[in-house]
Amino acid sequence: MKYGSIILEKKDYVDLKRLLNLSEGYKENTRKYSIDRLKEELNQAIIAEDKDVPVDVIRFNSLVTVATNDGWENSFELVLPEESDLKTNKISILTPMGLAVIGYAESDIIDWEFPGGKKSLHIKRVKQKN
Repeated sequence: MKYGSIILEKKDYVDLKRLLNLSEGYKENTRKYSIDRLKEELNQAIIAEDKDVPVDVIRFNSLVTVATNDGWENSFELVLPEESDLKTNKISILTPMGLAVIGYAESDIIDWEFPGGKKSLHIKRVKQKN
């Protein structure tokens, strides 16, 4: 992990905690796993002012490209649930993919459980949408 822990901007952290608390009733195993794992990561997360979050850290509205060792690659924008739109590659923070990448940085590798099984994700590119 590039920065030793996930990094979240204060407002993103507050929004994320609220969303996770509202999502505790999920029964689907993969999503429940993802929520529980992110909650654990939040215990060691670095919470920073907006200006102090490195530009290559994934946050709300970041444009992200990820890949796996088996050749799969995807680019998307990480958004709040109400902004989610698969047709325009806007992925909700509450999907397993969104929960996996938030707070990680470009070049990080994340081992995470997805509906198709455990995958090792390589964060190839992070760009902030301004």
